[in-house]
Amino acid sequence: MSALMLRSSVRCLVTVFGTFSASSRKVIAQAAAVSHQCYFRKTMHYQTEQRGHQNSPDYRLYFKTSDGKYISPFHDIPLIAETEQENDVPAKKSKKSESEVLYNMVVEVPRWSNAKMEIAIKEPLNPIKQDEKKGKLRYVANIFPHKGYIWNYGALPQTWEDPGQKDKETNCCGDNDPIDVCDIGTQVCSTGQVIQVKVLGILAMIDEGEMDWKVIAINAEDPDAKNLNNIEDVRKNRPGHLEATVEWFRKYKVPDGKPENKFGFNGEFKDKDFAVEIIKSTHEHWRALVQKQKNTGGIDCKNTLCCDSPWRCTTDEAREVVQSAPAFGSAHPVSPEVEKWHFV
Repeated sequence: MSALMLRSSVRCLVTVFGTFSASSRKVIAQAAAVSHQCYFRKTMHYQTEQRGHQNSPDYRLYFKTSDGKYISPFHDIPLIAETEQENDVPAKKSKKSESEVLYNMVVEVPRWSNAKMEIAIKEPLNPIKQDEKKGKLRYVANIFPHKGYIWNYGALPQTWEDPGQKDKETNCCGDNDPIDVCDIGTQVCSTGQVIQVKVLGILAMIDEGEMDWKVIAINAEDPDAKNLNNIEDVRKNRPGHLEATVEWFRKYKVPDGKPENKFGFNGEFKDKDFAVEIIKSTHEHWRALVQKQKNTGGIDCKNTLCCDSPWRCTTDEAREVVQSAPAFGSAHPVSPEVEKWHFV
């Protein structure tokens, strides 16, 4: 583990941290719920609390620790996955190279779903909410032959693509968000699930002139994880997966009237070592942000665990944030238009 990442974990005193047809939606929801319950029983680290109404602008998913203390998934969940311990006995630590380190991933969008859920970086405690554009909830279009997102999609906590930092390779500045991750594992995760992933490589997407890195990773619990250790392993063992990923990112905004996205490095994936260096740099940018060394530009840095951050708040203050949100209620219906297939 690099010194900077270890330093962050120690300083912050981190305590460990839709849609198909109606019948298909039910099956996927049940599968995701079961997988999430299994995961929770194993780690017992994080819980989520729903507020508002799903499929509506007021829906929020807040995070809390296993003892019920509210946290920010952006700032309080550590980038580096902590070693598990059993029966209160710390697990024996083994020295790992940076390429062997596991990272925490906050799942925002489950595979095969359409609602564009994301960490709300400009709201206190940064809950997950559905993105909006011009007052309308955003749903990713189904581009033939795909249905929604083709991987579990989310973000690495404690990272930030600094809009004031120009990438020397692509000459583009960051998109002002945590770095994105595509989990190519077989399990369909649930929104708000925190999984540990192995980084395999990275894709340099340029979204409307902004640098928008896409980390390619796999859930460490996936049966294929032991066989996939770098981007070439993915290319060899999963023919067409990487090509489909590039095409998906290239075209996913076209049905909304936007031009195709562009890519650095001619759309070629960079290897694991390159990805780790990008992650490290975005982690350093986040550290500067949360320590008030950078202009926040509207980002809410309220946190409960980063002890060296001037934005740290009390448990009571965090609870007040959540309690001020609308009470949880029944989900709103989703327009049938979301199910439409697009041929582009």
